[in-house]
Amino acid sequence: MHIAKFLTALALGTLLSSTAQAGSLEALRSFVAQFQSAQGDFSQRVESTNQHVTQSSGSFVFSRPGRFRWSYSKPYEQLIIADGQKLTQFDRDLNQVTVKKITDALGATPAAILFGEGNLDKTFDLTDDGSHDGFDWVRAVPKSKDTSFVQVRIGFRNGELAAMDLDDALGQKTHLVFSNLQRNVPIGPDTFKFVAPAGADVLQN
Repeated sequence: MHIAKFLTALALGTLLSSTAQAGSLEALRSFVAQFQSAQGDFSQRVESTNQHVTQSSGSFVFSRPGRFRWSYSKPYEQLIIADGQKLTQFDRDLNQVTVKKITDALGATPAAILFGEGNLDKTFDLTDDGSHDGFDWVRAVPKSKDTSFVQVRIGFRNGELAAMDLDDALGQKTHLVFSNLQRNVPIGPDTFKFVAPAGADVLQN
């Protein structure tokens, strides 16, 4: 927001901008520091470069550092699991499993923000992105150019994680909305284990 007609209005705008920045960045750092585990639901909207839109939804569970279970239930069942060492993606329709090393899979990605060890300043340039659409936003730009994401925007509402926008290097835009978020819940020991079903095609990357 730019308020430049009068010096007093400009000064007020600067003050409000500083306050907003402290609030949104503080909310992000608080989320990373205080949420050692969590579970919740999500809805996802993906817009491709030709403006084709796909929508999906599901649930997630995570436990820092680097362990999470991201489960799509609609419109197709897919599962992504990280156990701290490897990242496994299972496509039920294709009966196909893809496995990657966790160090190669996270990097400067949205997953690193949500589920990583928490040293965001090492891999991202973090700035306030204002308040709009009902959220207070933080913009995270990867410091490394060797990443598939151009930027990630993390939205908070009343200090709680509520949304995330992703812009990838191919121009695709993804919008996530989180709900029913529960912090520091007990996580069962088998939550992040995955056993490939019989007959599945397993790809090691």
